[in-house]
Amino acid sequence: MKNSGVDNKTELLLADHGYLPHKVSPTVDLFAEISRLKKEKNAIILAHYYQDADIQDIADFIGDSLGLAQQAEKTNADMIVFAGVHFMAETAKILNPSKKVVLPDLKAGCSLADSCPPQEFKKFKEQHPDHIVISYINCTANIKALSDIICTSSNAVKIVESVPKEQKIIFAPDKNLGRYIAKKTGRDMILWDGSCMVHEIFSEQKIVKLKNRHPNAKVIAHPECEEIVLQHADFIGSTTGLLKYTQTSSDKEFIVATESGIIHQMHKSSPDKTFIPAPPNNNCACNDCPHMKLNTLEKVYLCMQYELPELILKEELRQAAYKPLKRMLEISAAAGL
Repeated sequence: MKNSGVDNKTELLLADHGYLPHKVSPTVDLFAEISRLKKEKNAIILAHYYQDADIQDIADFIGDSLGLAQQAEKTNADMIVFAGVHFMAETAKILNPSKKVVLPDLKAGCSLADSCPPQEFKKFKEQHPDHIVISYINCTANIKALSDIICTSSNAVKIVESVPKEQKIIFAPDKNLGRYIAKKTGRDMILWDGSCMVHEIFSEQKIVKLKNRHPNAKVIAHPECEEIVLQHADFIGSTTGLLKYTQTSSDKEFIVATESGIIHQMHKSSPDKTFIPAPPNNNCACNDCPHMKLNTLEKVYLCMQYELPELILKEELRQAAYKPLKRMLEISAAAGL
């Protein structure tokens, strides 16, 4: 076996502690080694658009939550390397119980998923027994198991419209996406009070000033943004929807109100266009998801080398979470999404 760049003592500790070291010898060609490991282990790398550019460039598939779930469902790989956050790796395992699912950093969580604790949501659901639950895929397996149908920002309108109008709905966990979908569909839904830290940080005042400096720029925004930001958007869509809009639009400048990782793909597909990250309401780089950015190329390599950390789910939980997720995929397929 080739030199992993990790010392022997560290190798012995890996299995005992379930974590991976964060440093690799600079002599290791990470791109070449990851390519080798993919072939050797029949592995596929699935990466979200919000990952660092290097990770996007070595991925076999890059997408938003819907596309990643669809790819996870149909892959023939023996090992799924999920370069994203924890709930995404959970989704891949829910759909592939017999496959090994690993993720570069087990601590890569999600502020939106964290905003919906399962026990509290269970009590909330019990208060509305005549409602069905439609949950945004950005939630834990436990919340999926408490849901009737899962949705993504790409298919949420179709999912809600697939439910009879007389059926009452709880929408969780993102209140901003829920409010946007309710407005689009005309449905009166009860919204769980959750949100994404990245999409709530954008400053309306700074976006207006930026728009004044770039009068020809189109403002494009993800529906997880607050309503006051969406009011300034020329186009609102899922991460993939935003990317496609910039590809087909004749406009040359865009102010992008979502996590900045997507701009890498926008530049690659439209190198002649200008993409400006929407500014947050403070001076930090808060339009970068700190959880997504926990993953690095080194960690991708290490998790493939050692097949750790591995995502494990109890079978009872997996089966309960599978039903609403499968329902989403069926509705999406029928709608041609």
